[in-house]
Amino acid sequence: MLRTRILGTGSNLPEKILTNADLEKMVDTSDEWIVSRSGIRERRVVDEDIPSSELALPAARQAIDGAGLSPEDIDAILVATVTPDMAFPSTACLLQNKLGCRQVPGFDFSAGCTGFIYGLILADSLIKTGSAKHILVVAVEELTKIVNWEDRSTCVLFGDGAGAAVVGPSENDDVGIVGKYWSGDGSVADYLKLPAGGSLMPPSQKTLDEKLHTLHMLGNETFKTAVRAMEEASVEGLKNANIDVEDLDWLIPHQANIRIIEFTAKRLKMPMDRVIITIDKYGNTSASSVPIALDEALKSGKIKHGDDVLLVAFGAGFTWGSNVIRF
Repeated sequence: MLRTRILGTGSNLPEKILTNADLEKMVDTSDEWIVSRSGIRERRVVDEDIPSSELALPAARQAIDGAGLSPEDIDAILVATVTPDMAFPSTACLLQNKLGCRQVPGFDFSAGCTGFIYGLILADSLIKTGSAKHILVVAVEELTKIVNWEDRSTCVLFGDGAGAAVVGPSENDDVGIVGKYWSGDGSVADYLKLPAGGSLMPPSQKTLDEKLHTLHMLGNETFKTAVRAMEEASVEGLKNANIDVEDLDWLIPHQANIRIIEFTAKRLKMPMDRVIITIDKYGNTSASSVPIALDEALKSGKIKHGDDVLLVAFGAGFTWGSNVIRF
């Protein structure tokens, strides 16, 4: 059976660090309140003049270099983001030009925080059908540009970052994506959204005055949906891979909230020392959280040859999904 494997990974984070102490000076909050409810101690903030395509560029280059390839070897570019440079053209096309790739297909897609998971599933399908050989999958988010900095319930949670992977066919049947699962439910779309700026609510003075161009979240409802979705995606992904959780080496969950991460690990009976955690230093970077954590785990040597790794996420939509990868 032809499998798709990860050939190289990369990540990029802005230099500017915004700590909880900094936020205490901006809104009515405290370090204790933020840490106890989310596990976040600091997050990264991108400069105003850096668009998503620019933030993604170093991560993409790292992934291509790590795969032992050049930009000319890339056959397609998939970009998961809710903060594109602009509505059109796609960030993928802008990134293709900045990388110096050939004239290859590229497109953006919006799956919220599940974006990278969806991207790997799409890339896997393209490779298995022979539509492409080497695919660059990128997740990039600049959420600090779309949060309401007066809303203490949301502005403390999010950060900016980019993660990327180059995937291609595996020469070894035992290495690569061995399981996957994805799903979604639009009936709960109102739990997490950015209301204005699209065709439903075009930009106007009214939408600006009412801050409808910023992220809106119903926290309790989102939390309850998330814990169910994370468990379902984990269980179904492992079932699709025909792998028992006892044989799983690492869990890399979407870094949304430490309580959701701990709940997911507990339901899987997965010890926390086998769970990759980055939320304390980066916050919730949406679709880029999983590839950033994956890149760090690979480059630190935590993930070794032969390890089975579960990537799992949930996000706006609602969307949820998982990839089981054997390295």
